This record gives sequence, structure tokens and C-alpha cells, in this order.
Amino acid sequence: MNNKYTLGMIGLGTMGRNLLLNMADKGFAVTGYDKDARMLQKLEEDGKAHNLKGYAVLKDFIQSLELPRRIMLLVPAGQIVDNVIQELVPLLDKGDMIIDSGNSHFTDTSRRAAELDEQGIHFFGMGISGGEEGARFGPSMMPGGDKTAYNTVKPILEAVSAKVNGDPCVAYIGPGASGHFVKMVHNGIEYAMMQILAETYYLLKNGMGYDNEQLYDTFKKWDEGRLKSFLLEVTRDVFKVKDEKTGEYLIDVIEDEAKSKGTGKWTSQVAMDLQLPIPTINEAVSSRDLSKFKQLRVALDAALPHPAEKIDNPLEFEAQLEQSLYFAMITCYAQGLHLLEAASAEYKYELNLKEISQIWRGGCIIRAALLEDIYQAYTQNPKLPHLYADAAIQDKLKEVVPSSRKVIIKAIQNGFAIPAFASAITYYDSFRTANSPLNLTQAQRDFFGAHTFERTDSEGIFHADWNSNNL
Repeated sequence: MNNKYTLGMIGLGTMGRNLLLNMADKGFAVTGYDKDARMLQKLEEDGKAHNLKGYAVLKDFIQSLELPRRIMLLVPAGQIVDNVIQELVPLLDKGDMIIDSGNSHFTDTSRRAAELDEQGIHFFGMGISGGEEGARFGPSMMPGGDKTAYNTVKPILEAVSAKVNGDPCVAYIGPGASGHFVKMVHNGIEYAMMQILAETYYLLKNGMGYDNEQLYDTFKKWDEGRLKSFLLEVTRDVFKVKDEKTGEYLIDVIEDEAKSKGTGKWTSQVAMDLQLPIPTINEAVSSRDLSKFKQLRVALDAALPHPAEKIDNPLEFEAQLEQSLYFAMITCYAQGLHLLEAASAEYKYELNLKEISQIWRGGCIIRAALLEDIYQAYTQNPKLPHLYADAAIQDKLKEVVPSSRKVIIKAIQNGFAIPAFASAITYYDSFRTANSPLNLTQAQRDFFGAHTFERTDSEGIFHADWNSNNL
């Protein structure tokens, strides 16, 4: 029977299929389309309880949907999205809508929205976070763009999203490509948090000699306190998994080179364009890039050794490391949220950081107990210029910064690379410094390039004759 499905999904891989199953669980009539017969079969097998069916012919899929049609895409970002849209458009009617739920670059989303609007088709981009489990049982979703289109699927999205204190972890983000922009920054924060955790692991393992059982116990203990977060839980559980091939711990047979899909790099690039500092996120991106030079790293490790000093009083150092990790986590969020504030002004996204921190509290990869404090900070002051400016956050920083300094000093003395930790404390110190040395930078630029400078005692733009008799 035609015109019976409320929503159709294009792309029945892990994310698309699990999101459809989630929707079916909540009582929505949904279907899917995929060119791969194996994906269609998998949908039918997993969705047997709801009699879920998919389509192998795009035209049949389109004709099965209620009007106006609601079509969600969960396909790889880039040219594939454009190809799918190109196939779809001739089969659609004015008023139908397309929702791109992949990790598309926000500039692509802006372009697609403008092109489809000219043809009378609603379009919006929506970031989804939570991975396979989140899609199946409740993700965090960041829709932005065409609000008319969003409102038609709002009941579905709120029903399938994660919930925290009864609040759905989905909200209309803002106009334009704001949804995909916020998801991009979410991923940038994720990069930074993962790098911080990797450096923590490295210090525990190589600085203190912890084995995998001790690593598991330490991360488990920390996850029961203020550091509780999804990424810490993942990190904890990594250390108990054995390799089926060797019987050894799996973590010990994994190569120390990390790949990426681009969202971290995009976050760094946009921050550079907006001239806003996010050094810890940048260091996380750079660390993945540097990890690929394995052969060179091995050679330089032998050529440039650094004798490590023994870490005295390991229990004290472990406590300091917990505080340092907490400080760095605050800073990861602070940098990402500051970037969202700048982007909102530049791109007119009208972002509500209170709502964004609210929907990040559950379902997404960067969910953490700390986000409740961040949510409260933006509830108290929606126009907070920076997370560091909140009084309650300042109290937390004052408590943990001294230990952060001790950890970083000890790590540097021992020759351990901690780029994210080091960048976090330097970022903090730079922001709490009233008078920076950049007056010298202004002078240098004017000296060699006549780029002018500003004065502390007069308004206006000035240029000096640096080669005068004053020298």
C-alpha cells in the first residue's frame, strides 16, 4: 500500500538502520532505501518485531511515503550526498523535505539548502552523536536550518532522542547550517578529550608503570566521581578486553597511529578563519597527524633519548593527575563553546549555548557529568562571554590548576609528550593575563613592515620612525 510511511531513511548502514529501529520502537511507521541488498536484508532481520521493510528501487521508496515526504539521509559526507540529492529531486514534489544527518561540512549544507529552496524542497542539516548505541536507544541530535521542515519531524526526533531529567537531547539549533556547525565543534571537543585521555593513559603507563588492570581500576574509580563521562567509560573498558588472536590485552597490540574523518580538522580551520583560539583542539588534530610518522619517531627515539626520572609518591601523582584531567576537560568544553559563540555572531546562527549544553548532557559522545555544571552556567547567564567567566567554574579551576601545573612540570621533566595538557594550561594562563607581551608584536610589525600600532594613551592608529636617532 502506498503513502503509508511517516519517514524514509536513505542509507541503511549501522547508523541509519539503528535509528530506524529506534523510530519503530517508538511507534512510528518508517521504511528505508539502500542499493545494497545485504543492508535491506539486515533491516528486515533486525526489524522483524515491527515488520520493517526496505526498498531497493528509489521510485518505489519515494511513492511509499506520506505527503509531504520526510526523507532522512545517513550516507557518507561529501559528493555522495550531492549524488543522492540529484537522484531524489526529480521524484519529489514541492513541500517535500530532505534531512542530511551525516557529518557534512557546514558550507556544503548552506549550498544545498539554497539550491533546494529554489526548487521548493525543504532541507536541513542535522548532526547526530552517540554512535551505534546512541542511534539505537537515544542519540543527541543537532538540527538546524529550515524550521518549517524541522517542526514536521520534531515529534519523531524528540521521541527517539536520549533523555536527561526528562528533557529530550534534541533542540532546534538555529538557521542556516548551524546544526552541522555545532556537530562539527562537538567533534572537535571530542578530539581534544580523547587526546587528553590518551596523554593521561601514557603518564599512568609509562610514568608510573601501571599495568592494564591498574589502568582499568584507576579509570573506573575516576568515572565514579566528577569525571564521569562516556569517553572515560570507553577508556576504562578498553583495558579489560583481550585479543582473540593472541590472548593478550588488545590495547597492547594496536598500532599507535590514529586516523580521522575530517571534523576535527574542519573545526581547527574554521577557528583560524574566525581568529579564535582553540589550541587544545588543534593539538589533538596535530597529534593524530604526527602519529603517522611512526618510522621517523622510532628513529628519533633512539637518536634523542631522554632519561626519565622516577615519579616519587605515585598515589599523590595519581590524585594530581585526576585534577589535571578535570581541568583539561573544562578547558576542552570552554574552547568549543567559545568558538560557537564567535560563529553565532559571524554566521548569524543565533545559537543558544544553554540549549546546546543541555542536549549534549545525554546521548552524545562528549556527554559528561561536567555538562550539568556548564548547563547551569549558561542558565545563570545566557550571554556568558566565556566558560571561564562563570563564578562556579572559576571555583573549580582554582581548586585544580595547581595540580595541573605539577603534572605538566613532571611530565616535561620526564620527556613525555603532553601537547594537549600543556596547551590547556597555557590557554588558561593566556586568558587570565591582563597585560600580554603582544605590544612587542605590534612594535615589530610596525618596525619591519609599517603595519601601524595602537597606543595605550591615545585613540587612533599610529606609525613610528623606528630608524630615527632614538636608537
